[in-house]
Amino acid sequence: MNFGTALKDWRTRRHLSQLDLALRAGTTQRHVSFMESGRSLPGRAMVLRVAESLELPLRERNGLLHAAGFAPSYPETRLDDPAIRPVLDGLRRLLDGHRPYPAIVVDRYGLLVAKNDAFSLLIEGVAAELLEEPVDTLRLALHPRGMAPRVRNLDDWARHILERLRNDLARTPDERLAAQLAELTGYLPPERPPSADHLGFAVPVRLSTSVGELRLITAITTFATAADVTVSELKLETFLPADAETAERLQSTSAVR
Repeated sequence: MNFGTALKDWRTRRHLSQLDLALRAGTTQRHVSFMESGRSLPGRAMVLRVAESLELPLRERNGLLHAAGFAPSYPETRLDDPAIRPVLDGLRRLLDGHRPYPAIVVDRYGLLVAKNDAFSLLIEGVAAELLEEPVDTLRLALHPRGMAPRVRNLDDWARHILERLRNDLARTPDERLAAQLAELTGYLPPERPPSADHLGFAVPVRLSTSVGELRLITAITTFATAADVTVSELKLETFLPADAETAERLQSTSAVR
């Protein structure tokens, strides 16, 4: 895809007019029109300004640079590269600090990067093959041999996961993510209307465990200031008790360990 076509595609996906984008990027509607039609070839600085104005993830900013004929601006460091170790070490300290509550770090596709020991309570009885590396936490959550049989409100919890994936796809198309969505949808019966417990802003998962039912809500943290593609795509997902009983059960479990 050439730069003009890519620019128009992203602008359309962000529901912006040429004038809207021009105002955000500090240029003119005429210039945006010329860039989209190929009548004007932007410089590297303009491509980066436009990409930032479109709120593109770093990976997609590199893609837009490539379409314009420029080298990537943001590095993509492998997780096993020593240069990224300080980031991973910091995340592991956050995971440990979140105990006795479960917490994990995943990549852009939900593959497990790190976890704390409290997470083991959530994956009790999960089929061994689902825990082979790389562990797909999305598959783990909804697979019939994963956590799904122990989720008391599977309809609402699955809807929460699927809606998040659909929103991600709407903002940033990705064939692999689309394939994941299709796979996860195939594990579930047709979606039913939300129950009275479906809050919208916070959907607790009700999970049966060896210490009793846990009611947990999740919070996701990302690196908003990351300048590396890999780091920018990492997500810290923490599970927080939705009631006092859950907090007490997790705390008592931690005291036994």
